Amino acid sequence: MEKIACITGATSGIGEACAMTLAEQGYHLILLARRANLLESLKTNIQASYGVPIKTLCVDVRDREDLTYQLEGLASDWKAVDILINNAGLSQGLEPIHEGDPEDWDRMIDTNVKGLLYVTKIVSNWMVSRKKGHIFNIGSIAGKEVYPNGNVYCASKHAVDALNKAMRIDLLPHGVKVSEINPGMVETEFSVVRFKGDVARANKVYDGLEPLIAKDIAEAMWFIASRPAHVNINEMLIMPTAQANGTVVIRK
Repeated sequence: MEKIACITGATSGIGEACAMTLAEQGYHLILLARRANLLESLKTNIQASYGVPIKTLCVDVRDREDLTYQLEGLASDWKAVDILINNAGLSQGLEPIHEGDPEDWDRMIDTNVKGLLYVTKIVSNWMVSRKKGHIFNIGSIAGKEVYPNGNVYCASKHAVDALNKAMRIDLLPHGVKVSEINPGMVETEFSVVRFKGDVARANKVYDGLEPLIAKDIAEAMWFIASRPAHVNINEMLIMPTAQANGTVVIRK
């Protein structure tokens, strides 16, 4: 029987790398993202390389009504999801709490926490009905500790960490696995988004060190996903060699 993976935030960074990794393993893919042009480009590239069936859903996970309409509108055979990767997330701004922009706070909380919940609510029900499935929540070192000016982003990722633990308990009786991957510094669009398109500022984040790349996280995901049925890896913390925690790094 063919297996199906559903990935949010699929068109860049960790989401894209996970899509490529799972396609290589023969998974059929449901790819969710906001940018229609990138979704179609990714679909074309994956099918050219691996030939797997793909459903693309152009949707913002913050929009619960549209998200529900599109996911529930899938044919029943596409709802037999084996892997869900809650990857959609972002950081906006890097200011102390008294200088933060409430619109940035709303976007982070609505995407990182509420969007994850909206997707999980739907897909976990499909998994519970089948008594099988594996949910991956992409967290962060920011969900394990707090760093200066990270305030609301860190809070949102601490929420992901708590939800991961809660999902593990709630879904245990239903045979659904739950795992969290918490990366340190990964060179993706993350810093460009955080600094609202300021590429020069974003590039400075990685000056003088070799960060993780998205493929590193995708490979970790696949390691977890490919464990035997009796094994669940609850969480994994992955750092570049040059980074010890959220604030301590060595730069050349």
